[in-house]
Amino acid sequence: MGIPAWIWFVIAAVALLAGLVLLAADRTREGARNRERKRWADLRGWQFMEEDDRLVKQWSAGAVGYFGAQTALNVVAGSTFTSDGRRPVHVFDIEADGHIPAVIVAVRCNRVHPVLVELWLASVPFQRPNMPELLGPVGERYAFADDAEGARRVITQELVDAADTLGGDVGVAWLEQEWVLASTDPQAGPARLERLLRDVGEIADIVDPFDPDEHGSTWQEQQSENPAP
Repeated sequence: MGIPAWIWFVIAAVALLAGLVLLAADRTREGARNRERKRWADLRGWQFMEEDDRLVKQWSAGAVGYFGAQTALNVVAGSTFTSDGRRPVHVFDIEADGHIPAVIVAVRCNRVHPVLVELWLASVPFQRPNMPELLGPVGERYAFADDAEGARRVITQELVDAADTLGGDVGVAWLEQEWVLASTDPQAGPARLERLLRDVGEIADIVDPFDPDEHGSTWQEQQSENPAP
């Protein structure tokens, strides 16, 4: 005996209703995130834009490449002070296939980095097509780069220590072009983003000091000078 047609109709109706409820919940969360981000930008005197299709195309590595980001949403643009001076910043959600998998914090340096470096948490399934070369563990993260020798000159012990303080919600921090970027949970609020901006700004000061004599010894040199017991 087959299942009556009206039962299939009820099942389809329930599934449709559940989908609509989930869609409404997503839109409510996105609307709340949009308002919160705009209020934060207004308080800081920064610019806010609901969507920017061009911004996210500046980068292809880190979380942008991992998630296949297609556009930037809830974009905040301004500048902030670091210990080395004022630097331009962006904070934005990335959208991929209709979802927001992460929020990105980006701090601009004064010169282009000589090498692409990605620092991933070991707990993150970071593999993707065309991944940069794996250098190995550095502190609590794994380092990848498109130029191994160049990266070893960039990755100082100071940089490793700063990356270790970013937090377990920061899946990846990376250097690309003239930017230092980090990705965190899409639900991160202004207080968390403020702290992350300070931490990413500290990394920008390390890799792009206003005084070039401030460069520290590389992580590789530190390991050679202080071998493990």
